Amino acid sequence: MKIAYFDCFCGAAGDMIVGACLDGGAEEAKLRQDLNRLGLANVEIKIEKTSKNGIAATGFQPIVKDKSQSKHRALSTIIDIINRAGFSERVSSQAVDIFKRLAQAEAKVHNTTEDKIHFHEVGADDAIMDIVGACAALEQLEVEKICCSSLTVGSGMITCAHGTLPVPAPATAELIKGIEIIPTEIRTELLTPTGAAILTSLAESFGPMPPMQITNIGYGAGQREIPGRSNVLRLLVGQSSESGAEAEVDQVCVLETNIDDASAELIGHVSEKLLAAGALEVFCTAVSMKKNRPGSQITVLCSADEIQKMEQLLFQESTTFGIRRHFCQRSILPREHQTVTTVFGDIRIKLGYLNGQVTTRSVEFGDCQKAAEKHKVSVKEVIASTWAVYQPKM
Repeated sequence: MKIAYFDCFCGAAGDMIVGACLDGGAEEAKLRQDLNRLGLANVEIKIEKTSKNGIAATGFQPIVKDKSQSKHRALSTIIDIINRAGFSERVSSQAVDIFKRLAQAEAKVHNTTEDKIHFHEVGADDAIMDIVGACAALEQLEVEKICCSSLTVGSGMITCAHGTLPVPAPATAELIKGIEIIPTEIRTELLTPTGAAILTSLAESFGPMPPMQITNIGYGAGQREIPGRSNVLRLLVGQSSESGAEAEVDQVCVLETNIDDASAELIGHVSEKLLAAGALEVFCTAVSMKKNRPGSQITVLCSADEIQKMEQLLFQESTTFGIRRHFCQRSILPREHQTVTTVFGDIRIKLGYLNGQVTTRSVEFGDCQKAAEKHKVSVKEVIASTWAVYQPKM
């Protein structure tokens, strides 16, 4: 599998993403041809080799020739421009999805709906070029999977169409919810809304670089000069190892809390509430706490958008005064269910696939419990009956 990994040690912007792709092997002539399809005659594309604090990089800069002609646009107008350009299905759908994510973030910030959003900086001609350019350049590189490092956002304040705002900008903050960010002392915006929208829409995971053999490296130049820092975005393109070729990777949040003053009944109650509320997994580990007190560590796995709900439940239902959180990646086998008809009824078996072959099989215990209760037999008898009639899929 061909992987593209964006190393955002100095943030990211739409033009930096395109520049990194060009520096990493995408053809300039082909990209210009693709962008000309948009029919944005008021934009001139400037592509040049440059250096940022000693690092050679490629700069990509859409220049609006007459800014008085650059319009604020509604989402529907932008989607129409993209769809009429005649790109491949992949480029068109990715670009539209990115703008939809931007619209959702802006609508949340301004307490309105997506169809009423009229983009300011984001919806200008140069941003359309950045987003479509990124999708078209990545298609040229023929990457099958996109991954990204944790995100560096910058700090301080910025001035935009809505006045002076803190970094990250409100729309950027909405886009990166649930993704680990790296603090920095640099007092400027390093991650733009456009860059955040592209990466959070296209990247399958955020964190360390996945195992791969690097074949191409590209550096996309940013527009700012930052003292003591190379303002570039690094792109690493390579082939993944075969061992994890078909394992899916996603990101989850791990919540942990240690408790030494709760009964087993209360911990069991809390675990049930968390699972019922949507936790991916809940488990309890015996730990030794301060003053040699035996205690329990409750660990919760959840998606990023469930963090607040899970923490609220832990604070309300348990005796904890604090919760640790961190993000991690997990590899997941693609899976499906096969239904087996037994003397006790239909029982499902979960099948996990690796490299196209079934590597893991597991009887759905809940199905077996229900069948055992219905037929007044033991659960292990239902399980044995299920495996006795199971026929592997060919």
